[in-house]
Amino acid sequence: MSHRRIPKRKAVLAGAGAVGIAAAAVLLPHANASQSGSGSGPEADPRTLSAAAAQDLVSELGPQLGDAYAGAYYDAQKQQVVVNVVGDSNSVIVQVNEAGAVARPVENSMGQLKAAADTLARKAAVPGTAWAVDPRTNQLLVTADRTVAGDGWNRLESTVKSLGSGMARIQKSAGEFRPFLEGGDAIFGGGSRCSLGFNVTTGDGQPGFLTAGHCGVADDQWSEEPNGAPIGTVQAATFPGEGDFALVTYDDPATDAPGTVDLGNGQTLDIVGADDAAVGQEVFRMGSTTGLNSGQVTGLNATVNYPEGTVTGLIQTNVCAEPGDSGGALFTRDGAAIGLTSGGSGDCTSGGETFFQPVTTALAAVGAEIIAGAGGGAADQDQDQDQDGQGQQQDGQGQDQDGQGQQQDGQGQDQDGQDQQQGGFDGN
Repeated sequence: MSHRRIPKRKAVLAGAGAVGIAAAAVLLPHANASQSGSGSGPEADPRTLSAAAAQDLVSELGPQLGDAYAGAYYDAQKQQVVVNVVGDSNSVIVQVNEAGAVARPVENSMGQLKAAADTLARKAAVPGTAWAVDPRTNQLLVTADRTVAGDGWNRLESTVKSLGSGMARIQKSAGEFRPFLEGGDAIFGGGSRCSLGFNVTTGDGQPGFLTAGHCGVADDQWSEEPNGAPIGTVQAATFPGEGDFALVTYDDPATDAPGTVDLGNGQTLDIVGADDAAVGQEVFRMGSTTGLNSGQVTGLNATVNYPEGTVTGLIQTNVCAEPGDSGGALFTRDGAAIGLTSGGSGDCTSGGETFFQPVTTALAAVGAEIIAGAGGGAADQDQDQDQDGQGQQQDGQGQDQDGQGQQQDGQGQDQDGQDQQQGGFDGN
């Protein structure tokens, strides 16, 4: 049996400028696993948290708050988590503050916002539209791309108005929502090109990789070169519907599939495991068309109405992407696998919205585990938190932060005014 090895570049995280574009000034330093507040009493200072630790805190605190919980988001500048609450109970605010988060009273409950999203799904699932809960404004943010006009626009607008004042708002996107399929590392299937996401091990021990579901339904065999010999076969693919992900197994079971992401310019990043996204979190995307780009998570559990059909449960970001980037890796600077590029609007010149399939959900659906890099530790999808509760939790469940997520303004800038960044992965 031949032993095929997927090339693995030397795993080096160099200083600023190593990836070629020295634009790291906007990037946040590592959020240390530390606690700045006393953690007791309603006036306790909020804890300083990493995005992963913030997600863990919200995953625990949200169910405890019950109906009083109305979503949450991560303030990347302050490195704090903000938890929206409804009702007049001071005990809820005390509970949030004692947990180390910032309590923020709001008007709309999560139940009301979810009901509004359900109404849109029933009455206004117009191709070229998307919506998600925006926890920063406590509203449902509805986006219509440039194709939405005439009867479709009228139906969308009237449905939003019927939800009542302060429940939802519409914004226009100059681009067009579409899966980024065109013909990480390029993979080719038939006349299509996509990007490899993350290498995985299947439930029966075979090496494989995750990519976008719309790539998986486009062709069942994929190669490293146009019209090249196949290296992998699609075993499962979901698109459209409840996600956009595919599992491809390598045809040679002896394939050496490294647990790394190609950063370009000879650099790689070791993957430490899979984790859930958090609104406000800094993330990086690698794709075969546009290379390495960065930005911020702006929404969770978003619904997108592509021309091919509706896809639910996606992560929304202001990271740019273009055709051919589909399936590529979304990850953190610490090496946590977050998502797979699905689609969106705009490009890496004008910016836009880009949606990603959560990796944790895909792994759970196909019964696979992320392959960790040499410096990434175990790839166990049930890693415990670290000693002070700040570590990443990889439970493979793909739960989102607020049950619906948030949608950004489509202008390619995050809520804190940080422009999306190309390259600039400095490893600091």
